Amino acid sequence: MDTSAMAETDAPVDLTDALRRCAREEHQALRLILENEGGRMLGIAQRMLHRRDLAEEAVQESMVQIWRKAHQFRAGEGSARGWIFAILRNRCLNILRDGRRLESLPSETLTAMQDARLEAAGAGLDALGDRVALKDCLTGLEPATRRAILLAYVGGFTHGEIAAIQSVPLGTCKSWIRRGLDLLRRCLS
Repeated sequence: MDTSAMAETDAPVDLTDALRRCAREEHQALRLILENEGGRMLGIAQRMLHRRDLAEEAVQESMVQIWRKAHQFRAGEGSARGWIFAILRNRCLNILRDGRRLESLPSETLTAMQDARLEAAGAGLDALGDRVALKDCLTGLEPATRRAILLAYVGGFTHGEIAAIQSVPLGTCKSWIRRGLDLLRRCLS
């Protein structure tokens, strides 16, 4: 048996090198980071967020940020692992901040607010009054996209709340709204 091959598989992953390779857009390096740190990242995110779906979303968005910002990592300013987990921590804190305002309300008030907002968004196109062009353009959207936009702009829900209502990841919800608004702009112009 070749002992040098065995030593390579047992060797710890050099995260600094992996980040340098990500900066050079080597996809395998990002996969290496996820394979070696993903479990820890998910565990930390789950402890911070107390929900697996949000933790998975935080890890996914963190990996995107790691890929996009790998060129900003400076080895002399701290460890690669610390840099990676700082990105995850910041993403988790942003998710917590998004929901913090709702946690401070009494449950009866929160329930009444959500019922009223869902009712307003549920009225859907009728809530738009006599805006015929906008109604026509909204009708042309996919149902999930249309509902996400109505929940956001008629019901006043945050993207995180809409994702929870529609049982989809936050990134999916944001994409639906962004693409839907782009289609509405083109339709109305």
